[in-house]
Amino acid sequence: MPELPPLAALRAFCAAARHGQFNRAAEELRLSESAVSHQIRRLENLLSTRLFERHGPKVELTIAGARYFTEVEPLLGRLAEVTAAASGRPDRARVTLTLPPTVASMWLIPNLSSFEPACPNVDLQVMATTRLVDLRREQIDLALRYGRDGWPRVEVEHLFSELALPVCRPGYLASPIATDPAAAMRERRLIVNDDSPDEWLEWAEAHEITPPSLDGALVLSHSDQVLSAAERGLGIAIGRRPMVDTMLQNGALIAPFGDAIPTRASFYLCRPVGVQPTVPVRRVIAWLREIAATIPAL
Repeated sequence: MPELPPLAALRAFCAAARHGQFNRAAEELRLSESAVSHQIRRLENLLSTRLFERHGPKVELTIAGARYFTEVEPLLGRLAEVTAAASGRPDRARVTLTLPPTVASMWLIPNLSSFEPACPNVDLQVMATTRLVDLRREQIDLALRYGRDGWPRVEVEHLFSELALPVCRPGYLASPIATDPAAAMRERRLIVNDDSPDEWLEWAEAHEITPPSLDGALVLSHSDQVLSAAERGLGIAIGRRPMVDTMLQNGALIAPFGDAIPTRASFYLCRPVGVQPTVPVRRVIAWLREIAATIPAL
């Protein structure tokens, strides 16, 4: 049987590969930088190949190193899992999920009550940001991304589509315009999301209605601002499902004209390419699929 590499050397190698620096790997492992360097030289000698190219304080995986890291990192994670299970004291695992702030506050958080039963002994760390995160470099397990697919270095799964429909405060539209979308768009203030300036045009065209004038419209920057303004009776807004669903269900907003239309974007579940998901990550993926499948029809 071939000689197995020392566990300490593998841990040092994986930490250095994730961080791209020996000093940050040393901080993670609570070792000196020279100890990390020693363990990696030990591993390179055993494999008879270079795993890193040195560029001052930074290091970059060689082709052989990248291939080895892709195989070894999930094995170490799995070893930690089975060791904890065998000990009878399963540790709580942490799974990190990054997603847009609006999606976190208006869709994920309202569904968190079902997380613990579905993912026991898993701590979900939510990183809400509009920044496009490098999942592998920043050690992020999963991302929920909004758009039309096409992101590099990630494995992508369509999670759910986005639907758009006009919403307003109950009582904001009185008869007869309450049932006449063309009249309502002419006679009431419209609220426009600056991130999607053509949303009213797209909805009107989909319903074969003359597109409304946006003169005098209230223009806001984010979906949560748009929906908050509509809730306060400042105008009619385009709500986007499923983010608006909670407000529709609790009566804070109504959808006076019914039919929603699919937008040009969807929500995708992404994970780093080439990284085998651990058991806790697979549980979180399954939970996200389950709550996405429960998005109700209006």
